[in-house]
Amino acid sequence: MSQIKRVAIVGGNHGNELTGVHLVKKFQHYPNLINRTSFETLALLGNLKAIEEGKRYIEKDLNRCFTIQGLQNPQLSSYEDMRAKAIQQILQPQNQPFVDVIVDLHSTTANMGLSLIFCDMHPFLLRLGAYLSSINPMVKVFVNQQSREGGFLRSLCELGFVIEVGAVAQNILNAELFQKTEQLIYAILDYFEKYNQGNIPQKNSTLIFYQYIGTIDYPRSDRQEIQAMIHPQLQFRDYEPLNPGDPMFLSFAGKDILYEGASTVYPIFINEAAYYEKGIAMYLSQKQQEVC
Repeated sequence: MSQIKRVAIVGGNHGNELTGVHLVKKFQHYPNLINRTSFETLALLGNLKAIEEGKRYIEKDLNRCFTIQGLQNPQLSSYEDMRAKAIQQILQPQNQPFVDVIVDLHSTTANMGLSLIFCDMHPFLLRLGAYLSSINPMVKVFVNQQSREGGFLRSLCELGFVIEVGAVAQNILNAELFQKTEQLIYAILDYFEKYNQGNIPQKNSTLIFYQYIGTIDYPRSDRQEIQAMIHPQLQFRDYEPLNPGDPMFLSFAGKDILYEGASTVYPIFINEAAYYEKGIAMYLSQKQQEVC
């Protein structure tokens, strides 16, 4: 792969996820923190109106608006559609190549620590994930293979990925997680610098990662009203094994609803507040390893 020349760090794609918002504001105020000698780093705020109003979005989820079709459609006029087009222009100024890397900062109400989310098995990203998880046990890697038509910001470039940090409530700053996210970003930028300088050791590393299987919704009535909650034994246990027969939900009447799958899975995004409207109680993943 050729050298990394331009990196974008984006926070506030969702306006109520304050870790990314305030890290980007910090980097904009103190650009020396993210400057490296071998590449340019851009710090960018995503959904400006949603940040101002403390909402996830204004009209629609900005992080689903970066489809090829949507970006090329002049008739789409929602605030988020217009902002997506503006962000694309910032990431690819006239007569310049697109940024090489997008680091999209998010926070979650689920207990996911420091999670890296990749949309494919790109060898460079896998090696990055292996390195970061080797120096910090809080770092987990989740691979959710998606096409660009998912509309995610990270899908705009080959080396786009998400840092998802939690558990932290919406519209709340957690100083410990803020600092840990900041240090993770510096480690990523330092890795890119070493890569450009040819200082990355060419040794095989083993990466433990979690591969997306699917999503599970809450039990619902015929009127689509939620009938149960995440079971207390599962709450905050992201990346831990869920075995067949383990409690998964607890009905309002106090009845345990068990996991009926055929094999052990590893739930993540458990009880994410923003996913209630999407009909998602959790993601399910398989634990795997890769030599990279």
